[in-house]
Amino acid sequence: MILYLVTILVLFLIAPLLLSYIKSLKMVLLFKRPASIMQGYRNFAKLLQKETIISSEASSITRYAPFLVLAPLVVVMFYLPPVCKGSYYVSFVDAFTITGLISLSTFFLMLLGLDGASAFGGMGSSREAFISALVEPAMVLTVFSVSLMAGNLGVGQAGVNLAEHFPKEHMASFLFAAISFFILLIAENGRLPVDNPETHLELTMVHEAMILDVTGVFLAIIETAASVKFVIFASLFASLFLPFGLEYAAPVAFVIFLFKLFVVSTAVALIEVSGAKLRLFKVPNLLGIAIVFAFLSLITFYVLGA
Repeated sequence: MILYLVTILVLFLIAPLLLSYIKSLKMVLLFKRPASIMQGYRNFAKLLQKETIISSEASSITRYAPFLVLAPLVVVMFYLPPVCKGSYYVSFVDAFTITGLISLSTFFLMLLGLDGASAFGGMGSSREAFISALVEPAMVLTVFSVSLMAGNLGVGQAGVNLAEHFPKEHMASFLFAAISFFILLIAENGRLPVDNPETHLELTMVHEAMILDVTGVFLAIIETAASVKFVIFASLFASLFLPFGLEYAAPVAFVIFLFKLFVVSTAVALIEVSGAKLRLFKVPNLLGIAIVFAFLSLITFYVLGA
């Protein structure tokens, strides 16, 4: 149990580090002077010292929504597959529960964007709802498909089963699911080509539009929630689609798991520097590909057994 709690705490603490690493790596690849990978922690400390200003048009939702955005994501962290062998884990939580909790966090974020009664907030919330409506079914299908291949619908148990007995006979279905989930990782975390987290251009922003009116401690909480969401998706990808390292002793297994998280982050950075942002109405085409690959994974598993 102690190892279980320590793992969750460490993942929570390194969440800002992963996003800072992506930003620094992108700057290096673009031949710019890289920002420090500790910048995420500096930004958090700076925001805590700033004044929290609330719009006169906002209701009490603005005061509670930041905490309600973060809370479901923290709960999801307790349901992630184990990092090392012998660690406690929750084995019975399925794809519907995890997707539902992540969607609940997104709902409160959209509510926060709407509550300020600004044009940008409403626009960002509308766009976020548009994207989430396509992401959620694809995520349920993808995780459900992987769980079937692992022989258990519980996500935690599926991660353990895949690490112990990798289904080589279902490699085609596994690869289809991996492609689908990686697209969803990019879309749900507002990364390029779906959204640009580094812009405030009103024609393109989605996530940033919802939090333009948020300041101080509330903004620090929202930024923390964004980094926690990324580490959740990266951890799920590392546990379900890179299922190795669980058999080693706890320190070694944990280092391997952190290495996998940085591999996922590197892949995200490489995609972002090699492409441009899609137009909003082109995003369904990308998410449609994720849904197609999720269905292909299920069909290949059931029909061909491959």
